[in-house]
Amino acid sequence: MSEPSRRAWTAELMGTTASIHVIGSPDACAAATDAAASTVAMLRELEAIFSTYRADSEISRLRRGELSFADADPRLTDVADACRRLEEATGGRFSAFWREGFDPTAYVKGWATDVAATAHLEPLLAMPGVSAVGINVGGDLRVWTAPGAPWSWTVGIADPVRPGAALATLRVRNGAVATSGTAERGAHLVDPRSGIAVSAAVSATVVADDLTTADVWATALAVAAGEDTRWLWDAPLRSAMTVTDAGVRRWVAGVGVETVAATAA
Repeated sequence: MSEPSRRAWTAELMGTTASIHVIGSPDACAAATDAAASTVAMLRELEAIFSTYRADSEISRLRRGELSFADADPRLTDVADACRRLEEATGGRFSAFWREGFDPTAYVKGWATDVAATAHLEPLLAMPGVSAVGINVGGDLRVWTAPGAPWSWTVGIADPVRPGAALATLRVRNGAVATSGTAERGAHLVDPRSGIAVSAAVSATVVADDLTTADVWATALAVAAGEDTRWLWDAPLRSAMTVTDAGVRRWVAGVGVETVAATAA
């Protein structure tokens, strides 16, 4: 059987690079152009509402007191409610409210990617000849594979201590992978419970069913990398890995993911 074709589209949005990937027959990949464009368009629409770096966004106007939740796009209220639930679920390790005002930046990238990709990319799996679809936004991934298709997404987890080396390679058919930590965000990663910059966590990677979950819980895990992991037992995760500044690697294995050549204990 010949190898399937792979088509990719890239765009600059949400302060990073996004890439959309479709695996399948040449005709199916070519027919996916409109879906890729629609995905990017929806991400730009959500960015215009939620970007704290744009003075004209609704979230910026809300934070300045120029707009109320009642008058804003209803998705702002939905996101605020979701952030409150996640703050409680993570024991305060994730929070969009710990600083003055409401800043859902740590939630929105994963959530917006899920919304846009579920609306426009996932339906491509019903198209004859499409084996898999996925999107990478700033290194965080959301992927799908058609039932019965002989395809798995290969995801490398970079070693934050040894540039160019890999901690593990994952194979995921459906789901999401997100990484957070001081290796990605430097001293900008702050524990909301104390307001102090996190230094212990170099990296935290989470595999989950969707990118909203993976992204938020990767942030929470990076904040709490030095803590006992029992607080994760009820978390909606498949797998998680952390690397601390002391070089300690912790792997919490779950379901729905195959680890290939993992070096973490």
